[in-house]
Amino acid sequence: MHSIPVYPEAKGLIFDLDGTIADTMPAHFIAWRETCRKHGIEFTTDLFNQLAGIPLYGTVEKLNEMFGTNMDPRKVGEEKEERFRATLSQTKPIEPVAEIIRHYHGLLPMAVGTGGQRKVAEETLKTVGMDKYFDIIVTSDDITNPKPHPETFLKCARRMNIEPEYCQVFEDGILGMKAARDAGMMVTDVTDYYEVTTGQTHDK
Repeated sequence: MHSIPVYPEAKGLIFDLDGTIADTMPAHFIAWRETCRKHGIEFTTDLFNQLAGIPLYGTVEKLNEMFGTNMDPRKVGEEKEERFRATLSQTKPIEPVAEIIRHYHGLLPMAVGTGGQRKVAEETLKTVGMDKYFDIIVTSDDITNPKPHPETFLKCARRMNIEPEYCQVFEDGILGMKAARDAGMMVTDVTDYYEVTTGQTHDK
């Protein structure tokens, strides 16, 4: 397992949360699969990867569009989050990323930019023991345009008081990487540095 490089020109580090800091993807997948099953949708790993990075209610809207269903985005979204939070305690940090966070804490400004909701993001960071490293957390509650729009990351940069081109973003999602590139930032795909196990987890 190689260490993830931090670019010498980086003056601020921005981290996505799910699948980047915390290995939550298996738990998210299971929560979506169980929730969708009740509505007659077979939620596959391909579908999960396709929808990665879309905010909670937007995912339900997208599923409605794809499957011709009429699920209530808020109701079904909350149901999914409830299932996810029930398994959250088993979530572990992604070690190569956690290593960077611990090493650069106090050396470079750091922020979290996630498509998730604030209460879940804070709970996730606490679960993996990373909450103490971040004062700046930008969530779907703080922005108008979710990833792949660059707003999340630009807001992180503003709060850190660092120009976008000097920010390095750590991401696992295609939409997130596009958002970082469109923000004019350096991007690292963390999935090159750990084994992604979505969908191959403890099937119930």
